[in-house]
Amino acid sequence: MEKEVKNYWLQEFSYFDGEFDVTFNILDVDTDKMLIKLAVTRAGKIFVTECDLKFDEDKSLYFQFGVDNTKIELDDFEHIED
Repeated sequence: MEKEVKNYWLQEFSYFDGEFDVTFNILDVDTDKMLIKLAVTRAGKIFVTECDLKFDEDKSLYFQFGVDNTKIELDDFEHIED
């Protein structure tokens, strides 16, 4: 499947969670185990977390984050350059 071979390294996504700006940086995508490892920056703190990956109806990968289970699609991430 084409979505599985996409290079997600150096991908970043930001959104406002109602209280703080949250930035996600992809560290690893494991489509065999259906897990994504993320570095998350929120309120000036950085932590690493893993989330379950899922497919939606159009076969796009996504994960859910936060207490409200916000759906975040991997296709919404952008490549960053140093």
